[in-house]
Amino acid sequence: MTKLTLKAARINAGLTQKDAANHLNVSNKTLWAWESGRSMPNAGKIKAICTLYRVNYDDIIFLPDNPL
Repeated sequence: MTKLTLKAARINAGLTQKDAANHLNVSNKTLWAWESGRSMPNAGKIKAICTLYRVNYDDIIFLPDNPL
């Protein structure tokens, strides 16, 4: 499987940013920060993301190749 960005994994799971943020109990701003590579989710949230998006940890790119 090709590695997915966090945003692509969310979209593949059929979730809007708002829906995903609600399921993960975070704000839209926090989810945006994770997807843009401005911050990284903690270990508990990473596990919840993998479960929600139905992907393995190794299949997700949590930070962009060229972080800002």
